[in-house]
Amino acid sequence: MKKCKSLTCVLAFALAFTAATTAADSATLTFKFTANNVPGAILTFPAGINNAGTTVGEYEDKNMVYHGYILNGKKLTTVDHPNGSDTSVSGIQYNGTIVVGGYFKSNTVTVGFRYKDGKFADITGPTGAATDSVNAINDSGAIVGWYEDFNNVIHGFLLKGKVYTTLDVPGAVSTVATGINDKGTIILNWWNTSGDLGSSLTTNNGKTYKSIDVPGAGQLGSEPLGLNNEGDVVFLWYDNKKTPLYHGALLHSGKYYKFDFPKSVQTYAGGVNDKSTIVGGHEAKSGGPVSGYKVTY
Repeated sequence: MKKCKSLTCVLAFALAFTAATTAADSATLTFKFTANNVPGAILTFPAGINNAGTTVGEYEDKNMVYHGYILNGKKLTTVDHPNGSDTSVSGIQYNGTIVVGGYFKSNTVTVGFRYKDGKFADITGPTGAATDSVNAINDSGAIVGWYEDFNNVIHGFLLKGKVYTTLDVPGAVSTVATGINDKGTIILNWWNTSGDLGSSLTTNNGKTYKSIDVPGAGQLGSEPLGLNNEGDVVFLWYDNKKTPLYHGALLHSGKYYKFDFPKSVQTYAGGVNDKSTIVGGHEAKSGGPVSGYKVTY
């Protein structure tokens, strides 16, 4: 999803749609969509949004180069780490401006970072990490992400101050921490030995885990990508088609709501704030260019 290679164009004008979706238990929410693209970009991959409406993510320019970005209204800040390439911004504080992400230091090594006001601070992972990246930061500065050890095993991590906690979902062969809110709830995706995705959360720094898989997801499973301080979680999940397609989902007040951007074939939900606004990306045709959106619920 992140490195789609099919290139045409992004949406050239703002679209507004309203769609009602049905939850697993037949309850309904109303979803109102608008486009949310980096101006001039070929591809836009939104990954997070704060309570002020600032969005972050990654985009591809006309020269097929990837950059991280911060988009505040019409003001675009391009985020490129000076010591590497293919910078991606993955998360932003709910009520702050510090963002986090990762970059390629070499062809095989990624490094996480924290960024504010033009200054980078690398997050290199705990002792024993060969490569890592950062996915989210909360308002107190707690950070979550993943690292790969020298045995090629991927683990999630929590960083508070200078203290790392490794997060491994029981029974998983790989774990990635994708979000953390101000209450300390952490969401994670993980893979089993068959390569299928699973979704979990922990509220006690990895001592116990709860499954939050999207109901009805196909064999490839579901992946939680963002959460807010109300406990809402947004997902990418795969259907049961012969060639599986991915879709968006929201877990809100204990109920799951599945949705797609109107007239798209694939949709992911990448982040959610406390103002009931989700950001993500969609494809008008399978394998086509990815464009960004916002949706309120």
